[in-house]
Amino acid sequence: MKSYITIGLLILSNVFMTLAWYGHLKFKELKWFENAGLLTIVLISWGLALLEYFCQVPANRIGYEGNGGPFSLLQLKVLQEVITLIVFVFFSALFFEHETLKWNHLLGFLFLILAVYFIFKK
Repeated sequence: MKSYITIGLLILSNVFMTLAWYGHLKFKELKWFENAGLLTIVLISWGLALLEYFCQVPANRIGYEGNGGPFSLLQLKVLQEVITLIVFVFFSALFFEHETLKWNHLLGFLFLILAVYFIFKK
């Protein structure tokens, strides 16, 4: 159960962080933010990043084997990185249609999947 909670919180945290890091690139298309300055965008991104931390920190505390969770520190980090890329691919496909995945991107993702395999191999 702790593994599902950890993974769910990691997914949620990465949604917030992806919005904080890259969501503002689409703000100019929204009427409310078309004249927003950099400071406004930074403050909005910080708010989103704060929400990310409210998910990321508990995910790591719950998931870490030193706290009774199922994952080692390395496993938590690799999970987080893979989830970050998966969330980013969905985000970019939904909001940045002109960004295309190429063969080298897919090959890189394959290597990440292999990294997960080797990190979790006993």
